[in-house]
Amino acid sequence: MTQTGEQLEGAPLIKPSTTDHPLHEAVVEACRTVYDPEIPVNIFDLGLIYTIEIDPENAVNVIMTLTAPGCPVAGEMPGWLAEAIEPLPGVKQVDVEITWDPPWGMEMMSDEARLELGFM
Repeated sequence: MTQTGEQLEGAPLIKPSTTDHPLHEAVVEACRTVYDPEIPVNIFDLGLIYTIEIDPENAVNVIMTLTAPGCPVAGEMPGWLAEAIEPLPGVKQVDVEITWDPPWGMEMMSDEARLELGFM
């Protein structure tokens, strides 16, 4: 028996997203409108969005991280993301959680982000 919050061996570090929900692509596009002010790439392509979970009532829960715990916009970015998603037609409510597990790394960036930042 495992304790609550303990990682099961072989379980993914990042909870899978609800990619088959009709709102998923619109939520992803809304995420792509939010930028870290210090980096000229949107937070989705930076790999800061770990999970987009959408329930049958269209409530959206996003689990995200930041590039570093000391990020100067740590207190503001979840609100920016919620403000980008909430106006989407059909969205009931939005909750954004910050996690530090697993920690963000440059390998989480999309190829587009790596190209934009000169890493490819």
